[in-house]
Amino acid sequence: MMGTLLMSLVSCLIAISQTSLINRCDLARVLYKEDLDGFEGYSLTDWLCLAFVESKFNISKVNENADGSFDYGIFQINSHYWCNDYQSHSEDICHEDCQDLLSPNLLSTISCAKKIVSGAGGMKNWVAWRLHCAGRPLSYWMTGCFLG
Repeated sequence: MMGTLLMSLVSCLIAISQTSLINRCDLARVLYKEDLDGFEGYSLTDWLCLAFVESKFNISKVNENADGSFDYGIFQINSHYWCNDYQSHSEDICHEDCQDLLSPNLLSTISCAKKIVSGAGGMKNWVAWRLHCAGRPLSYWMTGCFLG
């Protein structure tokens, strides 16, 4: 009984330590610095909403989909189309290793996200953005954030 409890606790701690969260305002500053405010007509608040609904600001999130593909990083970029995970067929449109989309510096993620929104559909490529962010007031995502 005690061994099972200990193993459960260790498993929870390992899962927590593998989570890499970024503060909302810190993310806003990074996105601003990388010229995403206004990129293809999308504001920083669109990007912040997207990051929240896709990953809850978790840079290291990986999610397996029913089709065998995986979604990676803070924007949950899919391996079938956008990056190469070396596990499943990928179009690798971003020419990125999917593991690079988990980097805390976010540069590979931002580069790929720019390619995604520059193409057909823009941010509508993300279902969660369409459902939870598009056409809604989003200014509260910047509340308390200073970019300078």
